[in-house]
Amino acid sequence: MKSFFKRSGPEAGAETPVRQNGVNTVLIIDDSPTEQHVMKQVLRKAGYIVETADNGEVGVEAARRLQPDVILMDVVMPVLNGFQATRQLSNDEATAGIPVIMITTKDQETDKRWGMRQGAKDYLVKPVDAALLIEKIEAVLGG
Repeated sequence: MKSFFKRSGPEAGAETPVRQNGVNTVLIIDDSPTEQHVMKQVLRKAGYIVETADNGEVGVEAARRLQPDVILMDVVMPVLNGFQATRQLSNDEATAGIPVIMITTKDQETDKRWGMRQGAKDYLVKPVDAALLIEKIEAVLGG
C-alpha cells in the first residue's frame, strides 16, 4: 500500500490537543485505518483536533454532529463514496459551510472536476506532501 505522504518521518509522541478556543477541528473521512493514522499524526503535530469516520455515511453524520472546521474526504469508500458524501454535505444547510478537501488516489482531471462540482473546495491526489496538506487546510480556513 502506498503511503499517504510523499515524505515520512517519525511521528511518535503526537498527543491529541486539548480543545481550546481557536483550535480548529479536522474530520477525516477515510476507510483506511492506515491513512487515518498517518493523517492524524501529521494534523495533531500541526496543532489540530482530529476526528475520524470510516465511510461517507458515518462521516456525514459526524459532520452534522461535530461541525468540524474542515473535512478531509477520501473518494473510494464503502456505503457512501466521497463524491456522494460531499454532495450531501454541500446540500445540507447544517454542513454547507464546512469546507471539504478531497484526498484520493483518483487522479483523473474528470474526477477532480466532478469532486469540485459536488462542493469540494480543493482536491489532492495521494500521496500528498504533509506540508502541502497543511497549506491547503490553512487556505480553506482563511489563514
